[in-house]
Formats: sequence, structure tokens, C-alpha cells
Amino acid sequence: MGAVTIYDVAERAGVSIKSVSRVLNGEQNVSVALRAKVQEAVDALGYRPSLSARSLAGSSSYLIAAFVDADLTIEHWRSGRGNDYLSRMELGALIEARNSGYHLMIELVDPGSPTLERDMSSVLGSLKPDGVILTPPISDASVVLDVLEARGTPYVRLGPETQLDRGRRVYMDERRAAFDMTVHLARLGHREIGFIVGNPRYAASRLRREGFEAAMAQHGLAVRDDWVLEGDFTFTSGFECGARMLAGAERPTAIFASNDDMAFGVLQAASRGGLAVPADLSLVGFDDTPSAQFSMPQLTTVRQPVAEMAETAARMLISAAQAKTDDGLERVHQAAYTLIARESSAPPRLARAARIPVGQG
Repeated sequence: MGAVTIYDVAERAGVSIKSVSRVLNGEQNVSVALRAKVQEAVDALGYRPSLSARSLAGSSSYLIAAFVDADLTIEHWRSGRGNDYLSRMELGALIEARNSGYHLMIELVDPGSPTLERDMSSVLGSLKPDGVILTPPISDASVVLDVLEARGTPYVRLGPETQLDRGRRVYMDERRAAFDMTVHLARLGHREIGFIVGNPRYAASRLRREGFEAAMAQHGLAVRDDWVLEGDFTFTSGFECGARMLAGAERPTAIFASNDDMAFGVLQAASRGGLAVPADLSLVGFDDTPSAQFSMPQLTTVRQPVAEMAETAARMLISAAQAKTDDGLERVHQAAYTLIARESSAPPRLARAARIPVGQG
């Protein structure tokens, strides 16, 4: 049996091909009875309209594009560790797209490219998406926003820092989340806390550092320059920064890494240095990647709801594409984060006890 076509759906439903097309394209002036007939036929036959056929039937492309940073994405995959942020973002957007009969396409973008404007115009002209999800740091790239607005392409920005009046946006409070994590360590009794900053191209890196420093100041704790090191969100940079912090005559009793990948790098550096986590060093991260639950020990971290944020962004774009007016549509959405305390953080007294030989305690 060949592929099911719109003609088969029309025949089974006992309606015209034009009626089927109106239902499949989500047109408003369609009776409940007609919609039910066509949907029954679609379900019974397992019909799935082709993207090209649906595009020709109306002005919609039924396509959502997501722009992601090329450099960091490629670096993660070349390292063999993958890109968890991309995977979760894609999953969230895919779920919403699938539920609404849309398709999702991922595009790698270099926000620092001298040909960025031309590249964006070419991609948008070729794909003609109904909307675009912008991920950091592209969500703050003025050139990209300019091109999208010039072409009249709706967009949603994930975690933007600048020009907050432009477009729709979905974000979480990065600064407050880092503040809360630092307070968690301070409440455990840590006074000597190191911090590994993320890639400086990302607004989240600065915001997380600000949250860390604000919490340290509130608790009267000193921020040592030699214990605040710049990483780039990769495992390798976490390992290198951790090794530097832990090699000195004085070392912190806790390290806060700006993402989980760098925290795992610190975990390996500690292990190679003969230090146990959390007995000799408390360690916390940010993101709550799947690996955080399976590391040894399990990682204390901030759960950033990337999938839910991407799902919300896709929903905002699809709602805008299907609506005749912007009135009443959501433009700004703040997602909730969660601090998840696991085995990798503990009071520093455990570290002191661990260094006392048996029989001398």
C-alpha cells in the first residue's frame, strides 16, 4: 500500500479536499462536525501531511527554527561529551512542535562572524520559518534581532540580558540561582569558597558570578582572586581550574562551578590530587544535567529547566503564528529553578575530621 494522501482522507471523511485542507491548516471558520470527521479519518488512516504540501496550502511553513551557538556546540561534540543544553532544548521544543503539527530545525550560528547579517538573511530566506528560538549568546546578538525584525519573522529569546524590550523572551533568574547556591554552601559552614566562571560570551556567566559575589558579601566572606578562575563551560576547563585551585598551600573547602561539566572536571582534578568529595572538598554545579545524578558522588546543582523553557518558547511562537493579533499573547515568561542538594556538598567539619588519623580524634 502506498503512502496515505489527502485524497484518501477526503474520501474516507466524505468531504472535499479543500475542506480537509482547511481543517489541517487550523483555519478558524470550520465547524466542529467537519473537524471531527476529518480528524477521525486522519487518525484511522495514519495520515501525516507533508511539510511542502501544508506550506503550499497556506501562508504558514509549519517550521520552527532554533539558532544555537556553533563554537560551543561543536567543541562539546568533538570532546565526546555531547551538548546537554542542546539536547534538552531540542527535546522541549520538539515536544511542543510535535503536539502542534510543526517541525523543528536546528541551525548552528556563529554570532561573531563578519558575514552574520548575510548568513541570517540567507537562512531565513531559505527556510521561511514561522518563528525562531534564539539561544544564548545569539539571543543578545543585535544583528540577528535586526534581520529577524526586518523580515517580520517572530522570535523568542532564551535568557537574554540586553535590549529586553525586543521580541518575546523566556528566562530564569541566573543571578538569584547562583546567590542561593552560594548561600547553601555558607549555611553548611563554608567560609573559603572558590568559583569557576563560565564562558564570558554568555550573559549567564556574568550573572552567576554576580550572584556568587553578592552572597559572599552578604555573609561577610572574602572573595579571593586566586580562587575565582575563568573557565569556558567545558570539562577540560573545569579540570584545569580545579587543579590550579587545589594545588596551592591553601585551598578552598568548597568550589562552585558555573555549570555541571566544569564541576565534573573539578571532581576529576580532586580525585587525581588524592582529595575526596565531599570529605575533603564540597563541590556544586549548575544546570542539573543527567550526569549529575549518576556521578560519584551525586552532584549538588541548580536545575535549569532548559526543556521547559524551550517548550514554552515554541508554544509562544506557534500561538503567535496561529493568532490573528498579538493581543493577549504572552511576551515574557520567567521559569522557576530548583536547588538540588545531593551528596557532593557537606559541612567543612567533615573535611577536618577526614584528615585526623584514626585513634587521634
